[in-house]
Amino acid sequence: MPTYVELANSSYLDFASWRTNADAPSGGTPLSTFSINVALVLDRANDPTDLLASNWATRQAALADQGAIWSTYGADPTAYTNVVSALADLHITTYDIGGTADAQYISSPESRTIWVNVTQDNFTTLFGPGATLMTVDVAAPSPGTGTQTVHYWSGNLSLPAELADNGVTGLWFDTAEFGQYPDYDPPPTTGVTLPQGWQSPGNSAGPALVAANPQTIAQDYYNFPLTGSLWDPTSPDAVTTGAIGLVEPGVGTALPGDPTGSGFQAAIDAYRISMGISTSANVISVAGGGQEYPTPSSPTAFDPAGERSLDVGVVTAINPQSTLVVYAGSGTANGAHGNGFTAYQSAFWDTINNPAVITSSFNYASLSAPGSPFLIASNGLYVDAALRNISVFNDAGDGGSGETFGNGLPNASSTHNSPYAVIVGGTSISTGSAAQGDSTLSDLVADANAGDLPTLWQLIAGGLTQMPAAGDANRLVETVWNRYYVDGTAIANPRGTGYLHNNTGASGVDTSQPAPAYQIDYGLAPITSDPTHQPGRGIPDVSANAGGNMLYVVPNAEMTANQNDDGTSAATPLWATLASQINAIFTDQGLPNLGYMNDLLYTASVIAPASFSDISIGNSTSSFLYGGSYTSDGVDITPTGYGYSAASGYDLVTGLGTPNGVLLARALTEIAHSQVHFGGLPDLIDSNGAGGWTSGTAQTLLLQTSATASATAAVHTGSDITDASTTAHGPYAWTSQLAQQSLQSDFDGALLALFDGQGQGNLAQAIVANGDTVSVTFNGGGTVAAQANLSTSSGFADFFSDASNSVRLAQAVAVAETANGADDVNVVVRMRQVAGADLSLMLYKVDDYNGTIGGLNPDQAGYAAAAEGRAYAVLGGGTTIAGPGDGNAGQAQITGVDAGDLIAMQLTNVTNGDTFWAFSQANEVVGGEHVAHLWNYGANTWGWEDLYGGGDRDFNDLVVQLDFTSTAGHGWLV
Repeated sequence: MPTYVELANSSYLDFASWRTNADAPSGGTPLSTFSINVALVLDRANDPTDLLASNWATRQAALADQGAIWSTYGADPTAYTNVVSALADLHITTYDIGGTADAQYISSPESRTIWVNVTQDNFTTLFGPGATLMTVDVAAPSPGTGTQTVHYWSGNLSLPAELADNGVTGLWFDTAEFGQYPDYDPPPTTGVTLPQGWQSPGNSAGPALVAANPQTIAQDYYNFPLTGSLWDPTSPDAVTTGAIGLVEPGVGTALPGDPTGSGFQAAIDAYRISMGISTSANVISVAGGGQEYPTPSSPTAFDPAGERSLDVGVVTAINPQSTLVVYAGSGTANGAHGNGFTAYQSAFWDTINNPAVITSSFNYASLSAPGSPFLIASNGLYVDAALRNISVFNDAGDGGSGETFGNGLPNASSTHNSPYAVIVGGTSISTGSAAQGDSTLSDLVADANAGDLPTLWQLIAGGLTQMPAAGDANRLVETVWNRYYVDGTAIANPRGTGYLHNNTGASGVDTSQPAPAYQIDYGLAPITSDPTHQPGRGIPDVSANAGGNMLYVVPNAEMTANQNDDGTSAATPLWATLASQINAIFTDQGLPNLGYMNDLLYTASVIAPASFSDISIGNSTSSFLYGGSYTSDGVDITPTGYGYSAASGYDLVTGLGTPNGVLLARALTEIAHSQVHFGGLPDLIDSNGAGGWTSGTAQTLLLQTSATASATAAVHTGSDITDASTTAHGPYAWTSQLAQQSLQSDFDGALLALFDGQGQGNLAQAIVANGDTVSVTFNGGGTVAAQANLSTSSGFADFFSDASNSVRLAQAVAVAETANGADDVNVVVRMRQVAGADLSLMLYKVDDYNGTIGGLNPDQAGYAAAAEGRAYAVLGGGTTIAGPGDGNAGQAQITGVDAGDLIAMQLTNVTNGDTFWAFSQANEVVGGEHVAHLWNYGANTWGWEDLYGGGDRDFNDLVVQLDFTSTAGHGWLV
């Protein structure tokens, strides 16, 4: 008999029921007949953690050589061969070793996986003499409603030493037998009393809700970059977007009575015609073990076919030029069960079709225990995807904060929320007309239509761009998607479902893993909402419309007609199509695909906050125990009230927010070109490795204090101290997000005018030497540059006293980080004017970050003439750009910009005859102090004050943004 090595954390409950409040099942009898296919997963020959923790450009340089990647980070070939040989000696059947990428199972040294078959005859041979698969009947979820059968094993599993010694540490079962196992009859617990009616606003428009085509949602409400002729597949301008992989376990492309999906092509083409797309879809089915059409157990039960149809409908309507690669997983041949793990693995290792973007709304054994062989296997799968340079989008799930697991706690899937996948939550978009029909929004609608400033301020942050008008079709508000409804003690919405079905996005904290570096660098420390406050990875990362007051028109499950559908399962493929569009833009600009790029999203949110709409209304609370005085889905439960609410900034319900596609695409291209081609340029500040900071170069810094009340602040640079004390800023002083939003040509100038004249805090200036220490004190206390790792290369950093009080340090010049490091390029200059004067802008080249020209400082005689001599030519003639006029947006291009140029600005108030510079020492003196006129609003974005003496200090008279990358390629983002 072989020697066996016990696998820690490999009990039955460790597979799918981590954090359960139940005791393990017992008292069963051996299962007499069964066949289960199992993945044995080996360790990697080398650890890729450091590579994947490097910045995006460094990763991309390494991932370009896939041969070297897999010879380095696959399994050790000798160990893999040894395991295969040992399995043969044990007479255990293996599947598809060295098979093709479209085989039933992926078994290869690169994937580190060997799929095997175990039955009642060899279960103990593989898992040890103490391992027996048992069966027992236990009480059904609701007391008094019968029993359900559970298959389980007792204790931990073991492996033969020949396998364990060669690095087999991961396991996965291709089965649905081992499901979640909470305590269905816990001790009586006092829960919470739920409010009556809808549990979260913005989801109850009823007949006033909007059913929209997916491309309409993408283009009209999320500003996707490829619209019009760029989207239309019949146009010669149509952009070819890459293949998108869709993980559809079991069902694949199967139709009723048509398991091979022979009629799928005609069905999806009929749907495309209904969407106004006359060309045929390109569909590839990958189903090495077959596929089958499912039969749901009830009308409200989860339907994989409906999920599939939703996915393909969203993707093909938004990206009609993308090939759809549909992965059914292992199917049913050879005792397979089409478990989601197998479909993910098939997609990640498809070296034939190579989709660069993969979307999935399917989970598998969602609560595997940390340190278990099951979570080791699952986590490794997503590392494979990252090393294959694939962007993975997973839905957060639709079970709310409780994840439909009745342990009384907030839960988040441990297998689905990989840090190498983008996790997508759900929102509800309400147009003016839908909001008017939603009783939960009646106060908001009334306030918005009455011009209430606090309401409009919140709505603008959430994506409002037009002055509200009663009952219009424009976006008014976006809230959390939440379809829970309470009537008495019944939790049941009009569909008759509650906490045990898909009604709001999963949310919160995956405590099986630490917060990833990109969340830490964002300043986050996610913790659960229950009294234990456990730390972990915050979810979701991002969100998009998932239903509520706006549904998606997609094919029905049978693909025979259209229906309205919802869920984070719709939001996720929408995000996947956006990534595919951005990949096309990256390719056009000479960049590699996005691949694993979560860190880029968080960076974009910091430096270009208008890339996201900030959703701050709603909740996802749904934690519960079984038994109690409430009923949900026909089951007695006790709500425990642990959940999460949307709030300003990142939150554990909507993540960073919902996308502004064009602005996000611009931000990502800017970040990518910067990392690839300009990594050697100095950052604003550098970490000293001990929590402090030093100046990255000799430079002039704008010191911008933002405070909700009068405050003392000081900026310490080397041996110098600059007073940055301030009075309170205006209640609606412009944020970086609003300034960047305002640059959109379709943003309503009348809406911006409501927030004109809101003064900023103090603006000072410091001249700093290279290597000087840099720190900030605020009201006598220290500050934290919580997001500086993400913003410093973009020329600014915020030192926070708390979330509402800070001092921003920013450079007064722009660095021309051009696409591909090219010289002699055109640069887009975007503007928004909120001032009545005639204004003129000149951009000129300087020699350093202090703005000198040929040895002249900005305050020296002859500087103005030198600046004019260095002025960039404007496309169309001249060297100055006229402001677009009060309330208007405009843009121009300057020419002849070389990579790495340092660019400064001068503003002229033509009406008053005054000229202002970015460097305060060159400006007028009032009260013995030079007056600063320029305020930083994020990456390459500034706002000017256009009046002598500082005017109303709102710094929005002319907002200016320099875009160094959008003219590259076909200029699709110009």
